[in-house]
Amino acid sequence: MDWNLNLKRLMGEATQLVRSGQLADATRAIQQTLGEAVARHGPPPAPASTSAPPLHAPEPEPTAGNAPRWRSAHTAQEVEDAVVIDRSTHAPPAEAQPPATPRPASSHHPLAESPDSFSRVAFTPPGARHNPHHYHLYVPPGATAGTPMSLVLMLHGCTQNPVDFATGTGMNDAAAPANALVLYPEQPHSANPNGCWNWFRPGDQHRGGGEPALIVAMLRDVMARHPVDAQRVYVAGLSAGGAMAALLGREYPDLFAAVGVHSGLQAGAAHNVMGALSAMKNGAKPGAATHHAADAPALPPPPVIVFHGDADTTVHAHNGEQLIEATLSALATAPGDGQTTVETVHQGQSRGGQSYTRKVYTVAGSAPSASALTGTVVAEHWVLHGAGHAWAGGHAGGSHTDPCGVDATQEMLRFFLEHPRAARH
Repeated sequence: MDWNLNLKRLMGEATQLVRSGQLADATRAIQQTLGEAVARHGPPPAPASTSAPPLHAPEPEPTAGNAPRWRSAHTAQEVEDAVVIDRSTHAPPAEAQPPATPRPASSHHPLAESPDSFSRVAFTPPGARHNPHHYHLYVPPGATAGTPMSLVLMLHGCTQNPVDFATGTGMNDAAAPANALVLYPEQPHSANPNGCWNWFRPGDQHRGGGEPALIVAMLRDVMARHPVDAQRVYVAGLSAGGAMAALLGREYPDLFAAVGVHSGLQAGAAHNVMGALSAMKNGAKPGAATHHAADAPALPPPPVIVFHGDADTTVHAHNGEQLIEATLSALATAPGDGQTTVETVHQGQSRGGQSYTRKVYTVAGSAPSASALTGTVVAEHWVLHGAGHAWAGGHAGGSHTDPCGVDATQEMLRFFLEHPRAARH
């Protein structure tokens, strides 16, 4: 039978099942249809950019609400099926739920997700009762009641979604042995047609408002339901997500212990679409990132680890240099006597054959106030030679990945766990 006709028939059957209230049967029909489509045609090709303002119609968003387990066409075997959870509604009928083996809760809170789970959670921000958002949360197998865990906040790039990003980075697998939670906020297409975080809009660049406040509210929602070590909360992102991660590090130095930016831009690199395109092409203009936050705590910036390909034609590699320069400049002018740094350069090659230059910046001992931190690493800059706009060492099952590159996920997680927030005070 012609595939297009078969697809229409199967989807028609699923529609009739939904109308008749047979949700479980409808879900199975849709899964069968999508499974046959992937088997016949393979997953859709990855878009060319994860940071540029939207240039084409976005993909449809996942369906919200309570539903059985599902798997994205991009989801690799490393990422577990995601369970859709809506805490604002009652649980679905028992017959619509897949059988599950009871597992101990990861905290005493009744709404905490179970250990060894990857869930899509409906989240209603304060003051927006009719405008729910979503995030995905990975809970490691070792999560137990009362045991504080590290938490890694992961921000996807444009045209991506949390499942795609989790698949491509492999962060869930990396976080499991470290017993770390991983939080993936989901940017709806209603906020940006291409699913980008709006890092270039003035209203989304400051503490306490816009998207930074929304993301932090999601973070605090997880912290309220799971035992999180407040000294080990980290943020990382790719491209537009990397630019937003840099903003969160600048605006919330009292919350994030360290920041990871892959193929992104410094905080405040642009303040409109035209400025964003210019910064992506050549780097931010001098003074573009100047920022004076009256309500931000007077603290040194969090340590930062930066990855950037020197052949990136979407976000110029100069942006990675500017990220490091901004961190070192902020350290030099930090409250007190400031901190000077020493640069150490390492050359290497990934298992896949990609060469890189890694620059490590440690605190020098010239200033009296820095004596306790002498030798502490405050920044790492990985220049990936010949690499483009993709997550280094990522899995081919996700979009915008370079499996031949260095393992950016492992290196970021290593850097994070070496930097608890208390060590900077």
